[in-house]
Amino acid sequence: MSGDSMRIAVIGGGPGGLYAAALLKRLGPGRDITVWERNAPDDTFGFGVVLSDETLGGIEHADPVVYAALRDEFVRWDTIDIVHRGRCETSGGHGFAALGRRRLLEILHARCHSLGVRLRFRTQAPPAAELAQTYDLVIAADGVHSATREAHADVFRPHLTPHRNRYIWLAADFALDAFRFEIAESEYGVMQLHAYPFSADASTVIVEMREEVWRAAGLDRCDAAESTARCAKTFADALDGRPLRSNKSSWLTFTTVVNERWSHGSTVLIGDAAHTAHFSIGSGTKLAVEDALALAACVGEQPDLRTALDAYETERRPVVASTQRAAAASLRWFEELDTYLDQPPRRFAFNLLTRSRRVTHDNLRLRDRAFTGAVEEEFGCPPGTPPMFTPLRLRGLELRNRVVVSPMDMYSATDGVPGDFHLVHLGARALGGAGLTMTEMVCVSPEGRITPGCAGLYTDEQAAAWARIADFVHRSAPGAAIGVQLGHSGRKGSTKLMWEGIDQPLDAGNWPLSAASPLPYAPGVSQVPEALDRAGLDAVREEFAAAARRAAHCGFDLLELHCAHGYLLSGFLSPLANHRTDAYGGPLENRLRFPLDVFDAVREQWPADRPMTVRISATDWADGGTSAEDALAIARAFAERGADAIDVSTGQVVPDERPEYGRSYQTPYADRIRNTVGVPVIAVGAISSWDDVNSLLLAGRADLCALARPHLYDPHWTLHAAAEQDYRGPGAPWPLPYRAGSRTPPAGRTDAPKPRLTLN
Repeated sequence: MSGDSMRIAVIGGGPGGLYAAALLKRLGPGRDITVWERNAPDDTFGFGVVLSDETLGGIEHADPVVYAALRDEFVRWDTIDIVHRGRCETSGGHGFAALGRRRLLEILHARCHSLGVRLRFRTQAPPAAELAQTYDLVIAADGVHSATREAHADVFRPHLTPHRNRYIWLAADFALDAFRFEIAESEYGVMQLHAYPFSADASTVIVEMREEVWRAAGLDRCDAAESTARCAKTFADALDGRPLRSNKSSWLTFTTVVNERWSHGSTVLIGDAAHTAHFSIGSGTKLAVEDALALAACVGEQPDLRTALDAYETERRPVVASTQRAAAASLRWFEELDTYLDQPPRRFAFNLLTRSRRVTHDNLRLRDRAFTGAVEEEFGCPPGTPPMFTPLRLRGLELRNRVVVSPMDMYSATDGVPGDFHLVHLGARALGGAGLTMTEMVCVSPEGRITPGCAGLYTDEQAAAWARIADFVHRSAPGAAIGVQLGHSGRKGSTKLMWEGIDQPLDAGNWPLSAASPLPYAPGVSQVPEALDRAGLDAVREEFAAAARRAAHCGFDLLELHCAHGYLLSGFLSPLANHRTDAYGGPLENRLRFPLDVFDAVREQWPADRPMTVRISATDWADGGTSAEDALAIARAFAERGADAIDVSTGQVVPDERPEYGRSYQTPYADRIRNTVGVPVIAVGAISSWDDVNSLLLAGRADLCALARPHLYDPHWTLHAAAEQDYRGPGAPWPLPYRAGSRTPPAGRTDAPKPRLTLN
């Protein structure tokens, strides 16, 4: 399509629309391209624009003229200042480039004019459907409130999620010397400032706060001038007493835009019309410009428009999804800012810098080793010790490092008895360096099994087998701890082995199920359980207590009570699984009663010097399920009863859940519980790298990190993480028989002779 004479209409004259027009015209000089912009040329929202080196590299390659003009305008800096409670922490090595949004538009206007693109300012574009009748391609770059997207919502299927913080875009007539975050703890609540220079004499200033703080401060009743003055007064120190100015600024709430499709016939969405990313990671303009680059390239590369639009979406969607996940994490961090206010100063700064999970401990250390080293010292890392190899004490148990082998059902027991497979499986991972290796969910009764292959702890034979495994860990991996997780399947029991059909009932040999309520896990598929009556509740409680006594005699170092994933105790906690009308159902206080009774019974049997943890599902990922406030209350209730840590998982309570998968996607729930309730937490959920572990620990989002699949891939994951970080201390000792393998084996030859000559 690169040499055709297409007619192209662009709705919206922001950076994305203008740059798309310029690129498409440059790549196809014969194309007839018109841009409609309802505002005047110099009307713009906001003040400064930040672009990454990656985006600038794409611009340089695609259009050197635009790149040269931008390069001459950029203000560059590499430091971030974080001011909190009168103390400024500075981190360097970050690398930013910014310019005024108005100047960016002027550069793009000039480029479009020079290429022959028609720009129609102060003109409302005709509807996309009307333009599509006479134009080959219609590009909808009409922003977050896109009329095009709404007109064809049945095809694009947009999902708009409003958020609760209020913010306002302002400017200061002087250049800050760093990207500045500042926290103000006012009488109304917490307010925050995000500010950065965008020219030699101006800075963007964004003031943000929770909706309730905004209202309490009376800012909902202020006009633009009064709001501007109030913000300048609140952050007078950052501004050195100088005023702020607005540009028709008003208080806004951010909306996350996601579309199931980005194109409809010959119409395609780009920029904020297709997707939004929170301003705290500075990606709105970046994404729009990168959309334009990808769209222009695909139109030039593909044989027809339909293929080009499909290729554009295929290329951009995963990149955008990744950015939106990072933006969502950053947005949530600022929404929950008040939970971090009491963190030590350097930890608070590190937490802010790593909030989106795109900046991690390792790359922050590369950017600013002195700052990261100071954070590690404040955390308590011994010299030369990564955070993950810093010991942690829970009651009488000292864990040599912060890595946990997460409980993973192996479905390989016979009549509940763990065999050689379990010895090798758990023993290998304990030898692999983890501070704590957890068993799978060990069932407290035959009826409490998930499958016929599940392990149990309800007979002496089972206890003897577990004692053999615990003894092996203690003898062969000195310093390693092993923990047992006790649970009861509830309504999710009597099913096939995972690889034969997960959650599918047995073809034969089923056993009766019991649960909080007579609700099948999968309606029309699963068995209907019997609701536990008084006698049944008492019997189950005693089964847990008996299993705890056996676990103590086996020599386990830690016991975890499984109250997650839709199993019996989790089923009492979730309103989606508990429809009881007695003292064990209804309000959360009632739904907690039986799990707490079981906890008390287990704690009574478990030795006082050994720690006990509780695994919970902090959300059901389904409407009407466990809420964020419920999760806090559940964690608080168990902590008050004596839980030494909360193992924070999510979901698996109902089959129609809708998890928001992604890297470390469950860790925000652990973070919130830790920093709100004040109880130690174990974070789980797609934590896959030692860098993630170090980052979560150092930021104060977790005390321990549990990893499952990485330990299936590599039983020696922890030892290898130590080797990759050049750590050889007591937090990750290699077993004596393995010590010869503690260095990375040499790879293939890399010292081949270099070419002597280059011939052109």
